[in-house]
Amino acid sequence: MTAAPEQATREAKGLGDGRVGLLGAVVIGVSTIAPAYTLTGALGPTASVVGDHLPAIFLVGFVPMLLVALGYRALNSAMPDAGTTFTWSSRAFGPWIGWMGGWGLLAATVLVLSNLAGIAVDFFYLMLAQLTGNESLADLATNVPVNVATCLVFMALACWVSYRGLEATKAVQYVLVAFQLLVLAWFAVAAFVHSADGTAPAGLSIDPGWFNPFGVESFSAFAAGISLSVFIYWGWDVVLTMNEETEGARTTPGRAALATIAVIVVLYLTIALAVLSYSGTGSEGLGLGNEEIQENIFAVLAGPVMGPVAVLMSLAVLASSAASLQSTFISPARTMLAMGYYGALPPEYARVSRRFQSPGYATVVAAVVASVFYAVMRVLSEDVLWDTISALGMMVCFYYGITALACVWYFRGSWRGNPKAFLSTCLAPLVGGVLLLVFFVQTAVDSMDPAYGSGSQVFGIGLVFLLGAGVLALGVVVMVVQYLRRPAFFRGESIVVGRSVQD
Repeated sequence: MTAAPEQATREAKGLGDGRVGLLGAVVIGVSTIAPAYTLTGALGPTASVVGDHLPAIFLVGFVPMLLVALGYRALNSAMPDAGTTFTWSSRAFGPWIGWMGGWGLLAATVLVLSNLAGIAVDFFYLMLAQLTGNESLADLATNVPVNVATCLVFMALACWVSYRGLEATKAVQYVLVAFQLLVLAWFAVAAFVHSADGTAPAGLSIDPGWFNPFGVESFSAFAAGISLSVFIYWGWDVVLTMNEETEGARTTPGRAALATIAVIVVLYLTIALAVLSYSGTGSEGLGLGNEEIQENIFAVLAGPVMGPVAVLMSLAVLASSAASLQSTFISPARTMLAMGYYGALPPEYARVSRRFQSPGYATVVAAVVASVFYAVMRVLSEDVLWDTISALGMMVCFYYGITALACVWYFRGSWRGNPKAFLSTCLAPLVGGVLLLVFFVQTAVDSMDPAYGSGSQVFGIGLVFLLGAGVLALGVVVMVVQYLRRPAFFRGESIVVGRSVQD
């Protein structure tokens, strides 16, 4: 290929056109990232491996996200398609890699859906305990049958809203996103005030050394921290999967992705500095190094930091996880829709609800698979939330990396004499993609150690590795089965490499 690839004609799959504008896309993007939920689940595990270098890791984790987002924007401009990673990787590298890229996205979303449900359950019962004054209600979250049953209810409600299409989704998200951002800002201000007036356990002043990524003790710890950091940024690409339903399909999703990441990095740095200043990284009490509080940082810190209004944080995390639980359905449902449309999955996945113009069948399948996965994980893992977060980071690095390199390969040869195009379609996505794939490999190797993550293991192999590598291996098996049943896609008949599907 020596010339710029031609722009692909947008495929009409029956989805509602022009349902979301720029603001709505950013709100849904922030909702999917779910800052209140991600921070309460990730601050502890991340601090456990990088110590007080949290701000540095958050900044370093932001860099590949930004670089990859530039590649996503270029691919979306050339060929807006709800299949995103699946469709773009198939067009760049062929059906086999494209199928696995799509599988990586599906695996990541199933992992995070289960994690979102788990956080929602924990904070639901904590909220009930705080509202009623009956502390025993919070213990219901540790009762496995009650926990799983509550999770299934939350999953069903989220699936119902998502099934009703993006207009219903958008209406719910405006309220829930605004509420969680307000409470997080309140928490940060209160933590800084405690640190300033000497009433914080640690009461630390902001140290420039916190921003030094070279202060992390080893590359393994650095890679593990980045993998967890990637988790907290994950979700911005949902705005690209809505491209067939967005006003200005070729331009608005790319702008929304960059805006979403910018909002999130500012918020995360603020919260990280506030928590470090207030708690420090000690291994006792409220220190972030205390293993007893690392699973749900806000559940422990909200009371001391916010006082009598701590229940607002429980409501915020519950709202955050519930909102993200619902909006996260967007990506897997539209990816499966595209895979069914192009013949990579059975045609049932391409069904679109006539009433709501949403991928109804795929949405229900995503809910069922995530529910079963959560129920199994809750029984197997000593710390289901920590392990799924770590495995999710691996999956995100995998499919983001593939998509970024797909941008480089698809646009190869089109940069001559155009420095701007070289930056956005080659250099930026190449660096971002390679970084993420390096972190993926390093984390995969380290996670084989049973001590990695929560310490859960099967036959002496760390559960995090089994989750990540096992899910990818399962993808290979499913792909081979689909090849035997539907060889047309794998012969390149529905998506031609480097060309429009209509050419």
